[in-house]
Amino acid sequence: MCEADAECSKKFQEWESNEEIQIFREYLRIPTVHPNVNYDECVAFLKRQAASLDLPVRVIEVNPGKPIVVISWEGTEPEQKSIILNSHMDVVPVYEERWQHPPFAAEMDHQGRIYARGAQDMKCVGMQFLAAIRALRRDGVRLKRTIHATFVPDEEIGGKLGMMEWVHKESFRELNAGFSIDEGIAGEGEVYPLFYGERSVWHVYFNFSGTPGHGSLLLKGTAGQKAHYIIDKLMRFRENEVQRLENNPEFTIGDVTTVNITIMKGGVQENVVPPELTVCFDMRLAVDVNHLEFENQLLDWCREAGGGIELEYDQKCPYVKPTKLDSSNIYWVAFKDALDELGLKVKPQIFPGGTDSRYIRGIGIPAIGFSPMNNTPVLLHDHDEFLKADTYLEGIRIYRKIIANVANA
Repeated sequence: MCEADAECSKKFQEWESNEEIQIFREYLRIPTVHPNVNYDECVAFLKRQAASLDLPVRVIEVNPGKPIVVISWEGTEPEQKSIILNSHMDVVPVYEERWQHPPFAAEMDHQGRIYARGAQDMKCVGMQFLAAIRALRRDGVRLKRTIHATFVPDEEIGGKLGMMEWVHKESFRELNAGFSIDEGIAGEGEVYPLFYGERSVWHVYFNFSGTPGHGSLLLKGTAGQKAHYIIDKLMRFRENEVQRLENNPEFTIGDVTTVNITIMKGGVQENVVPPELTVCFDMRLAVDVNHLEFENQLLDWCREAGGGIELEYDQKCPYVKPTKLDSSNIYWVAFKDALDELGLKVKPQIFPGGTDSRYIRGIGIPAIGFSPMNNTPVLLHDHDEFLKADTYLEGIRIYRKIIANVANA
């Protein structure tokens, strides 16, 4: 509770009546939640936003039922490379019984905390982009480069039917994109995390074949023995990465390779040694890892384990160069100038998970992930996800400056 109830009540009323807060909360109430997302209501909402901005809107379907919404603001020099402001419409599932507030009600408490799935990841960013555009247009500002606010589907399940395919289509090439801004993660202190690259996601299934038989025997070459060998090798590798992270205070999780067992399956009965076992590893390869050497190491371990091991990749993302943060990148120079003028402290780093920026960078377009949220607990994918109203509004002010700088670079 606020120390001064009258002041608290006044502030709450200000938040309640704020146009941008109202739009944000309306967007949060649209349950674009996995699995089997229906995007119709979301598309209709975004079309209304485009109309309120007096800007053209296109809906592109690279795959059926997976719409991509593009709201465009033409620049004074439309032949110049454009700026993409990308966000995704979908959100991850919820365990509603674990929430103290309904996850799609966008309730706001008297401290200004707006509770909803997507409050941080990342419906906030999509609406902050539009709010910044609205503020610029109201002030009569014209920007040199065209702005495309893009709203894409299915990012939370890898973007396979969204951005991953779209970047290779003519409808994307028509945007003439030169730079992209996408989501980041909240910062728990004063410093804002800023992301210029991502690790490569590998989801690797090891399918072990071995000698079957009775559980009372000591058979040679069993699937279990082979699985033990591979698990031991990868867990030792994992421990080395843990030590590297702990021993370097400048490192974040994105600077090391993570390895985790996520699925184990096999066997039919307690006293039967199975002929097959499967173990899945979620691996996120750091940007300094040579992919060919890493894969050859996995294959060498499989041979050392006795062979009969098949590798199956559910995901095997290629190496993608991080975006350069130096004077060779005119967009970064403009972005950094905006941060400096605003007096913001940022920490450039490699994103720990995966976003659609990896597909943008993969076709040679520089991209930065940045969500203007500091002094905020990191609650993406968590219960009771929230964002404070004041933080949201401050983010609009920050994006306004960044967008104006970058679009005039």
